[in-house]
Amino acid sequence: MKRMNEVTTVLSLRDLMDRPEGWGRNEGREVYARMLNFVEDRPDTVVFKVSLKGVKRIDISFASETLIELARRYRKDKGFCLVDLVDQDIVENIGAAAEKKQQPLLVWSGTSAELVGVKPSEGAKEAFQFAMSRSQARATEYAERAGISIANASMKFKQLWEQGFLLRKESNAETGGVEFIYKRIV
Repeated sequence: MKRMNEVTTVLSLRDLMDRPEGWGRNEGREVYARMLNFVEDRPDTVVFKVSLKGVKRIDISFASETLIELARRYRKDKGFCLVDLVDQDIVENIGAAAEKKQQPLLVWSGTSAELVGVKPSEGAKEAFQFAMSRSQARATEYAERAGISIANASMKFKQLWEQGFLLRKESNAETGGVEFIYKRIV
């Protein structure tokens, strides 16, 4: 059974950039290659907290080629979220790039998160909020709280995982089968 290790690593974007500003697709592709090497050198890491400390500006093209492309590449296997981000212009540029590529991305500030990019569907929004309110969530818990079938709750969580909103790991269910545990990306 595949188990998700709980290792989290901070990836400092500024350390992989030549300067504090990131502009354009070409520069983005260069930094993406460095980010990819960083991630591949850490196969046990499940969540990468991408720190934007020291980054002064990035445009939509740069964000698309680096942060968003990396999150899309590892969707369902590894999670990427942003930390140390205080400039609202950078948040908007990253959000626009994420929206264009249909990739959700969480921007964490302390214990609260802002979702940028694509949003969950109306039908899955409540399940996403449920998962975000705790460190881990099971379909059985959500089904009980929402008053829906376990199959329906499971389908909503699976959709959120496939679209990159959540991570999941396998666990042994109390009934003897396999159960998935869904986790927010933090």
